[in-house]
Amino acid sequence: MAILIDESTLVLVQGITGSEGRFHTGQMRAFGTNVVGGVTPGKGGQEVEGVPVFDTVEAAVRQTGADTSVIFVPAPGGADAIMEAADAGVRLIVCITERIAVHDEARAYEYVRQRGARLIGPNCPGLVSSGKCKVGIMPNILFQEGSVGVVSRSGTLTYEMVSELTRRGIGQSTTVGIGGDPIIGTSFTDTLQLFDADPQTEIIVLIGEIGGTDEEDAAEYIAGRQGKPVIAFISGRTAPPGKRMGHAGAIITGGVGGPEHKVDAFRSAGVHVADTLGEIGERVAEMLGTAATR
Repeated sequence: MAILIDESTLVLVQGITGSEGRFHTGQMRAFGTNVVGGVTPGKGGQEVEGVPVFDTVEAAVRQTGADTSVIFVPAPGGADAIMEAADAGVRLIVCITERIAVHDEARAYEYVRQRGARLIGPNCPGLVSSGKCKVGIMPNILFQEGSVGVVSRSGTLTYEMVSELTRRGIGQSTTVGIGGDPIIGTSFTDTLQLFDADPQTEIIVLIGEIGGTDEEDAAEYIAGRQGKPVIAFISGRTAPPGKRMGHAGAIITGGVGGPEHKVDAFRSAGVHVADTLGEIGERVAEMLGTAATR
């Protein structure tokens, strides 16, 4: 088992003829992902990495049966690409594109929600079900199949965490990078609910950041449920006050969204908050009862 994607997932790449779309199509196929089509308006009939290209998402879905789309469209067209996928009946939309305007993100979010689809991102690295399927840009070499679910706002820390687990011989069920923008399609709480329902996942690792309230919302959910153990890490705890951070969602208002506020919320919910990613690896190994080491 896994969450959201597996061996049966049929993936469509929007923006496949661009340099990023082309490169990551090859990487996803090398991972074993079933990439069945790509979309670039005006370039239908071509092939990229052995994958047929269509002019529209509707045509691609009709011809291939794709149920998942990954978006590499530049920011000015990112929201429209999301909505086109939802219109065509794609059930899972993964938007890698960064720097989409917030008002466009809000419009796309509501459009996807009304059509019963799920959006991951924008501004995210995608997701991987280890040994099964990769949709996005995470490095292929990091992953090992196992029972730890990983969910993170930070792309780089996602890679570091998975690498830490794999070095210790600890595999992952699914790894989800939810994105760091103020408006994203799938939250920490949404992902925790999916992991709680997944028979393969035994432990959940959550990597949060300063800014916003998504971590506090997740802590409230954890406190009110009988679910799987969660270990958390909050980045930015040493950031100087007033320092501008990289992610658009890293906004602290009136103390809410600050690192200590998030740490306190998780600890109040019974979550172990680690000071380093290495500490998470050690804790997970202990909880799994393994002799996993570096």
